[in-house]
Amino acid sequence: MLLSFLAIQLNLCFSNIPSSLTDLQLAGRFSFVDNEFAAKDYGNQYQMLPLAVLHPGSVSDIAATVSHVWELGAGSGLTVAARGHGHSIQGQAQADRGIVVNMEALKKKMRFEFGEFGFAYVDVSGGELWIDILKESLKFGFAPKSWTDYLHLTVGGTLSNAGISGQAFRHGPQISNVHQLEVVTGKGEVVTCSEEQNADLFNGVLGGLGQFGIITRARISLEPAAKMVKWIRVLYSDFATFTRDQERLISTKNTFDYIEGLVIINRTGLLNNWRSSFNPKDDNEASQFKSEGKTLFCLELAKYFNPDNTGAIYEEIEGMLSELSYIPSTVFMTEVTYIEFLDRVHTAEIKLKEKGLWDVPHPWLNLLVPRSKIQKFGEEVFGNILSDTSNGPVLVYPVNKSKSK
Repeated sequence: MLLSFLAIQLNLCFSNIPSSLTDLQLAGRFSFVDNEFAAKDYGNQYQMLPLAVLHPGSVSDIAATVSHVWELGAGSGLTVAARGHGHSIQGQAQADRGIVVNMEALKKKMRFEFGEFGFAYVDVSGGELWIDILKESLKFGFAPKSWTDYLHLTVGGTLSNAGISGQAFRHGPQISNVHQLEVVTGKGEVVTCSEEQNADLFNGVLGGLGQFGIITRARISLEPAAKMVKWIRVLYSDFATFTRDQERLISTKNTFDYIEGLVIINRTGLLNNWRSSFNPKDDNEASQFKSEGKTLFCLELAKYFNPDNTGAIYEEIEGMLSELSYIPSTVFMTEVTYIEFLDRVHTAEIKLKEKGLWDVPHPWLNLLVPRSKIQKFGEEVFGNILSDTSNGPVLVYPVNKSKSK
């Protein structure tokens, strides 16, 4: 009887929560039905239906909601999760019987500033997609310095993680290219922070996985953008040679603008799939390259340029490639626009969706491996695990420690 009484009391308290939320004065709204979209994410492994989804009309809506939950206390059982484009993999953007904040509803006009000595930035909402920032900033001939490989993600989402891609060796991850943030804290306070102002909060929120506050605005560093990209892939069969060439490239002053490693088990369909958009440097040599079933290591490289210096860029690329020890017959190169290169994963996403291969479980593991352990890691992981699985690929990002936050 006592247990039943407690359960009834808890249910009565919980049933009062929706009405308490609707009493909040908001510019946006809460939805209490048809919230299934907020009960799943990219990982497609967890499904937790929230009690409510907040579609904020302003930052004040988020602050009022978080403050309200704070005042209810731990006894309410309510949790709050910020959801951008839902690209978390283990339910981090979900809130089981809690409140999910639909950050994409918070989009507002971007504000660009261009100062002396090339200093430039853009102020954007935490719910803005990186692809939209790219499109708008290119209208001024500028773009953010550091990216993720997939751009259809929100600013608040990637800055709550790190934001790593092939530019990180030069500019650091995305969290190293932020001048200022606006954050809603766990008590519902709206705080502006930077390295100079509320620095502890600033450094805690960047890469803090949403545990120190919700990013509602960010000031992102910009640089002049190129128009075209030479996009190159070369293959290795030896892991030590592969990593040595990666280190050489990120340590050289005159190098590529994008450097990323890719580890795959070569099966004809997979390799031909990524070759299809690339032209081999030598057709005859490429056709003689036999590697079915082998573990291969691919260096993916890109050099940004403008059409008026195409010839010089090609000579520069040839010089850099001549210093590497890849398999000579596996040089594949293509030329695309700057936006086509940065948005390349979305192109692949569209093709996978057409085949029904996108909305599947996506288990994912990110590891930071020190240089002193990378060879042993390569031997144990790529020598054993990958030989027993059809899954992949594995991405390898070289990072210059002086550029990482």
